[in-house]
Amino acid sequence: MTNWVFLALAIIAEVVATSSLKASEGFTRLMPSVIVILGYGVAFYLLGLALRTIPVGTAYAIWAGLGIVLVAAAGWLVFGQKLDAWGVAGMALIVSGVFVLNVLSKAGAH
Repeated sequence: MTNWVFLALAIIAEVVATSSLKASEGFTRLMPSVIVILGYGVAFYLLGLALRTIPVGTAYAIWAGLGIVLVAAAGWLVFGQKLDAWGVAGMALIVSGVFVLNVLSKAGAH
């Protein structure tokens, strides 16, 4: 169970880092730039820990899928970026895919 917590924290760190990348304005602002570097470092370290028991394909699918949705949500909430119905539908399909992979598929370590 601990490795799933590592994966969840890795995803959160990656979302914070990616959102800060936008705020860093091309690494011209110091604090967001520091958050980017630290966030990605923490994210990859925690992903590495999670991969001790979670298959890499499963972990990366979850990482990428949830990362996309959470970064899009952060863009909407923090930066005022627009999401249209097709964007929301696409993200719902991504979340559905992560659900199928984790709950229904026998491909991952459960």
